[in-house]
Amino acid sequence: MMRKTSLILLSAATGAALTLFVTQPRSVLMGSSARASTSDTYRQLNLFGDVFERVRSDYVEKPDDSKLVESAISGMLSGLDPHSSYMDAKSFRDMQVQTRGEFGGLGIEVTMEDGLIKVVSPIDDTPASKAGIMANDIITTLDDEAVLGLTLNQAVEKMRGPVNTKIRLKIIRKGLDNPLDVTLVRDNIRVRSVRARTEGDDIGYIRITTFNEQTTEGLKREINNLNNQIGDKLKGYIIDLRNNPGGLLEEAVTVSDAFLERGEIVSTRGRNAEETQRRSAHPGDLTKGKQVIVLINGGSASASEIVAGALQDHKRATLVGTRSFGKGSVQTIIPLGAGNGALRLTTARYYTPSGRSIQAKGIVPDIEVLQDVPEELKSRTDTKGEASLRGHLKNDGDEKTGSQSYVPPDTKDDKALKMAADLLHGVKVNASAAGTTDKAAIDKPSNKEAN
Repeated sequence: MMRKTSLILLSAATGAALTLFVTQPRSVLMGSSARASTSDTYRQLNLFGDVFERVRSDYVEKPDDSKLVESAISGMLSGLDPHSSYMDAKSFRDMQVQTRGEFGGLGIEVTMEDGLIKVVSPIDDTPASKAGIMANDIITTLDDEAVLGLTLNQAVEKMRGPVNTKIRLKIIRKGLDNPLDVTLVRDNIRVRSVRARTEGDDIGYIRITTFNEQTTEGLKREINNLNNQIGDKLKGYIIDLRNNPGGLLEEAVTVSDAFLERGEIVSTRGRNAEETQRRSAHPGDLTKGKQVIVLINGGSASASEIVAGALQDHKRATLVGTRSFGKGSVQTIIPLGAGNGALRLTTARYYTPSGRSIQAKGIVPDIEVLQDVPEELKSRTDTKGEASLRGHLKNDGDEKTGSQSYVPPDTKDDKALKMAADLLHGVKVNASAAGTTDKAAIDKPSNKEAN
């Protein structure tokens, strides 16, 4: 049997989740139509072989045979839909690192600025933070090799490596006349896909940036921490899924389960009816029934939409923001053997508990909130969505394109966050939840101002 791993992902978001099995081929008696179809297939394969040999022999420069084959495979898969693709061995390794959320490294979040590596922030309790590396530090060399000329991915790859190995960094820091030479020992780094804080003194805010293997445990930890910090004053939780591109199907299921006592979370349906799988919640709501507001926008995709759809269908959460991306398909990662990379193949569609397919439509929030976008960013803050992708899987009914994805950098300007806080404080209520036909938010009489 070939072992496969199934996941929900958006574009480059990758990983492993459910273990599936492919049965070995069986001998069957074929009718004339099946034999004709097989004959046509072999004719096409012969055509491919003829073209391959002609390119090898006549192309102006001697081609690399392995690259020709990889390009042919990539072309075959990319012609199916936007999310099926071939990953070479390196891309497959990078995907596994990303979805594990754990790797040997230094513990710094970085970006590229003017051809150099700029530190966004060190991660707490990692080699970088312990060595005193600070936000806005500029890294100019890695083991005496100049960063200038490297891509961001190349520089990140050099900083990662086996645990307990050393690397030397040269750092320029504003305010210091001379560069700093720092030697770090790589350690096991866990990517924080879940971050939390108190909003005011009575609301727990939880931001989920991706769905990797650490996400559910991170969510449980942050819920427990917020409970301890806020105590009996806790009004409820804001779960921020904005601009979360997705990740692992299994993590989307377990995150949804954390807020539900019972009922279906998601179903996945492949080409054949017998391939349908249904995932259901287990008893035990980690929030003990506290009110939940989920923030979504045009950048919320795939696994994010599974969570939002499940909580919306069960009326467990009020969704606030703008329509989500609309990626309603499941990709299966199929390893091709040592050194040969893997296939990322679309194998199913997923459906919310009420039977909705959000493919190319997205999830419409219960309360739409549009942000005030700075004039200079107005042309760059909308996502076109799944429906705009060439070759996307079609859906019945009207497909939807375009949705705002801007999130203000300053929380005081974040209208969706403010709406969520007002809902939890009772300053505003969800009209649909109150039994009215209007889904807009309405003001509730109160002795206090909205804050």
